[in-house]
Amino acid sequence: MSTTITVEGKLLGQKRPLFTDWAVTLPADSGRDHLRLRDLIVHVVLEEVRAFQQRQEERRLARILTKGEIEQAIVQGKVDMGERDSKQKVDPQAAVETALQAFEDGLYYVFVDGEQVQSLDHEVTVRADTRVTFIRLVALAGG
Repeated sequence: MSTTITVEGKLLGQKRPLFTDWAVTLPADSGRDHLRLRDLIVHVVLEEVRAFQQRQEERRLARILTKGEIEQAIVQGKVDMGERDSKQKVDPQAAVETALQAFEDGLYYVFVDGEQVQSLDHEVTVRADTRVTFIRLVALAGG
């Protein structure tokens, strides 16, 4: 059975989240509730790359918006009907390598259910209600 976890992102020193929380379904192939942080990050990054590519594909098509969708978009500050062909390509393997290197370099922290995980090889427990928080650190200017 697969497990769906919640992923959130925060920027150190800001109350506002980096992005809206989203759900990631972990593969059911292992049958375990433990996995290394490295494997968790890899899965989250690959899932986000897949979602990004899907959003790009959806934006290629022109959409007809309802009056309600237009009004809601105006409130949010942008009415988008799509019909754009973005040429931005993402290499999933490069994205994974960048995320793992950034963790090793201390550019972000990972908390699983409120507990900081400091090693990529540390095993974490994942359940259906697990919350994974990525906290991006900000470098001080001139330091």
